[in-house]
Amino acid sequence: MSSKVAVVILNWNGERFLKKFLPILLRNIQLPDTELVVADNGSTDGSLELLNSFPHVRKILLDRNYGYAGGYNRALSQVEAQYYVLLNSDIETPKGWLEPLIEFMDANASVAACAPKLIDYNRRQYFEYAGAAGGFIDLFGYPFCRGRILSEIEVDAGQYDTPMPVFWASGACMVVRSSCFWEVGGFDNDFFAHMEEIDLCWRLQNHGYSVYAVPQSVVYHVGGGTLPNNNPFKLYLNYRNNLLMLHKNLSLRALCVVIPIRILLDLLSAMVYLINGKVSFMLAVFKAHWHYFYSLSALNKKRRMRNPKIYIQRYRGLILIDFFILRRRVFSRLPIVGNKY
Repeated sequence: MSSKVAVVILNWNGERFLKKFLPILLRNIQLPDTELVVADNGSTDGSLELLNSFPHVRKILLDRNYGYAGGYNRALSQVEAQYYVLLNSDIETPKGWLEPLIEFMDANASVAACAPKLIDYNRRQYFEYAGAAGGFIDLFGYPFCRGRILSEIEVDAGQYDTPMPVFWASGACMVVRSSCFWEVGGFDNDFFAHMEEIDLCWRLQNHGYSVYAVPQSVVYHVGGGTLPNNNPFKLYLNYRNNLLMLHKNLSLRALCVVIPIRILLDLLSAMVYLINGKVSFMLAVFKAHWHYFYSLSALNKKRRMRNPKIYIQRYRGLILIDFFILRRRVFSRLPIVGNKY
């Protein structure tokens, strides 16, 4: 059965979050013609037993853990809706969270995806790391947000409450037009997890669509529920997927400049990990680079899907220089004016 909106949670061993946040979500989905779906990514905890106590929630059971990218691709292929709302299981959704997002998409046909303002569940005066009030990347692929630059997270004082085009919408909570999602091929399964939403948003823009932050919608994100920030596997995914994303989406001219510099910067960070005694982190960086070079043949095939006639503009600076040298540690201090970034 087709619906206008499908809110889809991809769950993997998230029983404690489903128990806490699913009842709140059920109470606060008040839009008509909305379906709630939980796709389980091969959980081994008590998630499936818990879901049986929610008869109004549709279940999609996957046979194993396909990661965020592969799991959502498989789940969404079984969901018919005009809009997919991708929602992490560790998010609290207050009353009225969904309506502004769908109203914005209805009013803006050229927008393929949008995201709410993400606030830290445990520190509610602060933005949340994974998306804050909309995401960007710099010339060398480093992501940052309105409200979060590297490790510096701002207090939300309403300074970013204006909707605006952004480079990426957070996969923790994003609305994407289903027709656009499949037009660009969905998520890249090879990413498994992390940065797949940035890659998706880049490809959506490469097809002529826009991505927006809609801060009139607010959700509260726990963050780090599946992989904590100090996990070497998470670090490996971030380094590897960043290189995969850049190689797939950059112009050939930019690729020849950006990739060598980015690899050098990554190796410098690996040396910092070694100096600080984090050998597993250093090895994760080297493993990421090895897998990148191993994937070059497949990446070059994916590059053929780019639209060379559309120039996707990234932030013109280098966020590392802004942060460490120029001391620009809040988004409002960056030289971003209006829609130019």
